[in-house]
Amino acid sequence: MPLPQNFKALVVSETAEKKFTREVKRLDLSNLPAGELLIEVKYSSLNYKDALSATGNKGVTRNYPHTPGIDAAGEVVNSSTRDIAVGSQVIVMGYDLGMNTPGGFGQYISVPAGWAVQLPAGLALRDSMAYGTAGFTAALCVTRLLAGGLNKDAGEVLVTGATGGVGSVAVGILAKLGFNVVAATGKTDEKDFLTGLGARSVISRDEANDTSGRPLQKGRWAGAIDCVGGNILATAIKSAKYGGLVAACGNTMSADLAVSVFPFILRGVSLLGVDSVEIPMNTRARVWQKLATDWKLDLSADIVTECSLEELNPKIDEILKGGIRGRVLVNLSK
Repeated sequence: MPLPQNFKALVVSETAEKKFTREVKRLDLSNLPAGELLIEVKYSSLNYKDALSATGNKGVTRNYPHTPGIDAAGEVVNSSTRDIAVGSQVIVMGYDLGMNTPGGFGQYISVPAGWAVQLPAGLALRDSMAYGTAGFTAALCVTRLLAGGLNKDAGEVLVTGATGGVGSVAVGILAKLGFNVVAATGKTDEKDFLTGLGARSVISRDEANDTSGRPLQKGRWAGAIDCVGGNILATAIKSAKYGGLVAACGNTMSADLAVSVFPFILRGVSLLGVDSVEIPMNTRARVWQKLATDWKLDLSADIVTECSLEELNPKIDEILKGGIRGRVLVNLSK
């Protein structure tokens, strides 16, 4: 099939200093950078980092106009490498996609072959983006906790920011594996959603956010996945039991961490940093295989909201305000 002359993409433009607009436009394929793979994007997803790029955060994206989208899943339509053939279905996420390289909020991307993971058997393109970077990061957090020795009989496992993209998938995977999951959220009306994912109990954001200033709290958590950073992460560390494991993967509350050394030297708590951008390819493939098989979740409308590129703008504003529940799937074919 011949390639189109142009394609649809969400374009963020800088109209004046610190003034940015977002508009769905038609772009020529020649606008894309040179790459070993040209991929027709079928699905993408909305992540917090996408919203930062889409609102002109120069710490994420330096130059505009720009097409965000750190996730993309689609079909290879042109390849200059023997490693990945034309017609292959692939997932691309992390590296520089959607940051300073045109991303998945466009119907075509051009990327190095080393950025692409072959879609594993048992996982549809749509499902891969229902997970996206957020779901993949949740799976990485679970992987780190298990590698550290956490088991389902160790006690309660805390998930903060539990209604968000990372948190909701983390709750689902941990519950599927039989863990006693405690979900922390600022959305008190979402208890049914979280228990439906498998959380055994739900606590408020305030309960997960100690402001006493004490260096240690009563040890409660055998493990934790923190998606928000700041004082809530500090509280999780201070409230971990002896030998507790805390996986940190986000900073929507704050990038600062004010905590003493006492949880580490008196309780042997481990803080596990989780990155999904530069993670080695063999680990990427292994985690995606888990999401396609043993850790596969019911990606129904309860956890996934689907929208077109034209419907994406208000959801970008909503995710920055913490108003998104679960995952937002972007259908590039609509």
